[in-house]
Amino acid sequence: MRHLDVDICIIGGGSAGLSVAAGAAQLGARTVLFERRKMGGECLNYGCVPSKALIASARSAEAVRSAPGFGVKADLAGIDFAAAVDRVDRVIATIAPHDSEERFESLGVTVVRSNATFTGPDTVEGDGVTVKARRFVIATGSNPAAPPIDGLDTVPYLTNETIFANRTLPEHLLVVGGGPIGVEMAQAHRRLGARVTVAEADRIVAREDPELTAVIRDRLIAEGIDILEGARVKRFQMSGETITATIDADGERDLTVSHVLVAAGRKPQIDGLGLEAAGVDHTRAGITVDNRLRTSNRRIFAIGDISGGPQFTHVAGYQAGIVIRNALFRLPAKVDYRALPWVTFTDPELARVGLLEAEAREQIGSSVEALTVPFGKIDRAIAEDRTDGQIKLVLGKRGRILGASIVGDHAGELIHLWALAMGQKLGAKAVAGMIAPYPTMGEISKRVAGEYYAKKLFSPWPRRIVRFLGRFG
Repeated sequence: MRHLDVDICIIGGGSAGLSVAAGAAQLGARTVLFERRKMGGECLNYGCVPSKALIASARSAEAVRSAPGFGVKADLAGIDFAAAVDRVDRVIATIAPHDSEERFESLGVTVVRSNATFTGPDTVEGDGVTVKARRFVIATGSNPAAPPIDGLDTVPYLTNETIFANRTLPEHLLVVGGGPIGVEMAQAHRRLGARVTVAEADRIVAREDPELTAVIRDRLIAEGIDILEGARVKRFQMSGETITATIDADGERDLTVSHVLVAAGRKPQIDGLGLEAAGVDHTRAGITVDNRLRTSNRRIFAIGDISGGPQFTHVAGYQAGIVIRNALFRLPAKVDYRALPWVTFTDPELARVGLLEAEAREQIGSSVEALTVPFGKIDRAIAEDRTDGQIKLVLGKRGRILGASIVGDHAGELIHLWALAMGQKLGAKAVAGMIAPYPTMGEISKRVAGEYYAKKLFSPWPRRIVRFLGRFG
């Protein structure tokens, strides 16, 4: 048995764990990292990177289809789905060295390719290695959840962890779940030639503003995707290579499909960690943490999906910084998600930071004001025929920014400004006063902020003042 005595031990080599490991090692801390599967975790291998790579191929196919509208003669002679998936693998391989065992060893991290199990409040074991550390970070992430559907275990269903290994274009893909992963993959596969049905028990992308998600819904339907909202998949049956799904959507119906993608939530990956031996409290939602990301054992932190908070790669990186300040510098840093942005990467994209209009009105009341500007009022959007969408800005008293949501071309890039403004506690006045280059999509942010002041500027009182001052030459 090999024994190591270190400053910090990280369990999990995904985005969260790697961010802590890199930071700690470069700050001179003796660092051990346990990872039993692929370095880079969910984001690199099964999530953000492969999904965006496949979406890029799908967007290219759609660009060819829409080329005649721009005066360009182009024919979509065919789509090589397997080649598109091969490109996904190449993208992963290009990024993988940044997350590799070799890179982290070069930074001074001791990497153990094994499970890690707590044997006490300050000790873990795995693959013949015993580690005693001053601080621990659990960053084991989450796994796709399998909903309780009769017969699901009898069909070869896909999840985000397996869909990128599929090199056969689905003849008819049923997506169970209309959240971000579900709608992103539905649109990508439809654009690459598959017939697609989405079954969602609520409404698609239900966490977002209904007015903005309507734009996404309309686009998906226009592209030929069958959207079933308020629909529950009751059971699956397998006959040969044919899958039959019974769906209850205003009455039961049977749907014959070739492939099933389950995108109906995730569950924390806590099995085998020995949390009881470590004195770490947890629930079905994950490990319980305070606002400093400490568990019930104060020498152990939990970050990323396992901590039950927002499940985004950029949150994992943010949390890593909080942990480093607490664990290494002993600073009482706390998480603050008020200016947390996120994006659904459909086309058009849907991005958000802060409160929705309904949330703001419920929390704050009648002083809330919501302003919208459609992309159709932005010259660059008109020039590029990308007028589907709008921005909605939610303001409190004196132009305080409570939230912003954008659905439209490059919404994920446009939301950066609003995340910065909220994080730095800037008001709408700062955005309204900036000089925006013309013609750009970003003008929409200046336009919507200006709407708040336009009503005051062009009211009767300023007109009277102008007329009064005009009397003096």
